[in-house]
Amino acid sequence: MSNRLVRWGVYVLIAIAFAVACAFLSNWQFDRNESRAAQLDLVERNYDAAPIPLSEAIAADGSLDAEDEWHPVKLEGEYLSDQQVLVRNRPHGGTSAFEVLVPFQDVDGRVFVVDRGWVPPGEQATPDVIAAAPTGTVEVIVRLRPGEPLPTSGRSAPEGQVPTIHLPSIAATTTGDVITSAYGLLVSEDPEPDTALGAFDSPTEDPGPHLSYAIQWILFALMGFIFIGYMIRTEIQKHREEVEGRPTPTRKPRRRDHDADAEDELLDDVDARV
Repeated sequence: MSNRLVRWGVYVLIAIAFAVACAFLSNWQFDRNESRAAQLDLVERNYDAAPIPLSEAIAADGSLDAEDEWHPVKLEGEYLSDQQVLVRNRPHGGTSAFEVLVPFQDVDGRVFVVDRGWVPPGEQATPDVIAAAPTGTVEVIVRLRPGEPLPTSGRSAPEGQVPTIHLPSIAATTTGDVITSAYGLLVSEDPEPDTALGAFDSPTEDPGPHLSYAIQWILFALMGFIFIGYMIRTEIQKHREEVEGRPTPTRKPRRRDHDADAEDELLDDVDARV
């Protein structure tokens, strides 16, 4: 019995450890669900808001308020098309497309990087043709996005291209006071270009599977205790069946003493004579 109790105790400890791991993973998924909900709320609040000047969106120190992400911004000035760069390996149109980044000299004196759209790769894995940006004074509406980090793999890109929208790296090859906290996804240009680049899709409204995953981890924790309880109950039943199915030992009849046998014979003789 003591061995069984020790084994059952180990089972329970395993179930508790599994439940703790499930609780940690469930809380992680709940946190991710809250973060995703906050992102969706930010998009809903800012995406179709009225455009504001660049000077209001990006402070004088060049910082971007996280609450202003996706907010439309109005730029007025001219494109620095000779300093255009391409971002490689961007998933658009079912291909590894290129996004076209063109620095924009705003009237406030600063340079802001505008992502004008995307082009598919050509026969040589580079775009065959890239539509030029409008020349002269242009009024541009963009949506604010934070810059991206450098690739963790350390991969690079050929001259005139960058692996990610890492704004400090782009600023190092661009003249002027370049804003490095944010760039803009193109919404519209006035005047419009002769040929438009591929447009960007609206951000998805899918909340993701995080909430369902969180609930699943809770269920897994409960199932762990149910399984351990089932194993212990099965062992108890098996032990009970073994005990109840064991044959009961039979007693051998006691041998009667010799005098009792003689007395019985005498009584039988008397009965026969009568």
